[in-house]
Amino acid sequence: MAVYTNVDDAALGSFLEAYDLGTVLSFAGIAEGVENSNYLLRTDRAHYILTLYEKRVERADLPFFIEVMEVLANSGLNCPLPVPARDGSILQELAGRPCAVFTFLDGTWSRFPNREKCAELGRTLAHMHLNCAPVTRRRPNALGPHAWRPLLDSIGDKAEVVGDGMKDAIADRLHTILDAWPAGLPTGVIHADLFPNNVLFIGDSLTGVIDFYFACDDILVYDLGICMNSWCFEPDGSFNLTKSRAMLKGYQSVRPLTEAEIEAIPILAAGSAMRFFLTRLYDWIHTPADALVSPKDPMEYLGILRFHQSVSGTAAYGIGL
Repeated sequence: MAVYTNVDDAALGSFLEAYDLGTVLSFAGIAEGVENSNYLLRTDRAHYILTLYEKRVERADLPFFIEVMEVLANSGLNCPLPVPARDGSILQELAGRPCAVFTFLDGTWSRFPNREKCAELGRTLAHMHLNCAPVTRRRPNALGPHAWRPLLDSIGDKAEVVGDGMKDAIADRLHTILDAWPAGLPTGVIHADLFPNNVLFIGDSLTGVIDFYFACDDILVYDLGICMNSWCFEPDGSFNLTKSRAMLKGYQSVRPLTEAEIEAIPILAAGSAMRFFLTRLYDWIHTPADALVSPKDPMEYLGILRFHQSVSGTAAYGIGL
């Protein structure tokens, strides 16, 4: 979450005339994240999230995201639901951006999730993968492997901002990952951005999942690689095998992995690290100076990439331990 587009009181008041949400008590931007503009809207009836879609989110994809959230909510997962306007419509426009209002979920995210939270995340991720089966719309992964080389090319020599020789070094590593990318693994709807700040807890109990705006169709276990990278590395860059093992066991308690999926975890995790390194590097270079957002440091994911390059075999990730 973030704020790129400012909404003044007059524009907000005009926009909310289409809704029946009650009297506004407060309205404030949320600075977390890097993709869309998000505001916390408090009324005398409830709390809501107003999202203005920016950057990598295409208007044509919004019905897919909304269907995914509705299907998961109907399956029992606590995730934001769109709030319709009086005429029943979901998607609106505000400040020149497509937008929507969503329900607010209770809970807080954990900056340093423990083993119990990692296990909860694994179980929830598996349920999400299974319960998205009824989704009828399709959305290819716009930031999948086919997009990484063009993204690196678009960054070009600006990659040197984080280190001399970085463009060539990343190009070599990317070539290795793409050559080894697996085919024929189970696919379906994945979240594709399930970082700790998109998962809410009360204590160690998972209370909600948010921010589905990278959801897409892709290899299911790739989603698990994304989560391992974002949940199982410590602030000093070390990999926490205990957390990884808990997450994998939690996932497999709901959806057991095939042997081929297990064998693919190292390359899928490396690919996930490459994807987020490249997008973070792009954002690091291109985020407007006046945006209410702090771009994520790409060097964190460079370290994660190097970890995956340094290990061999699935035992390094807690499989079978």
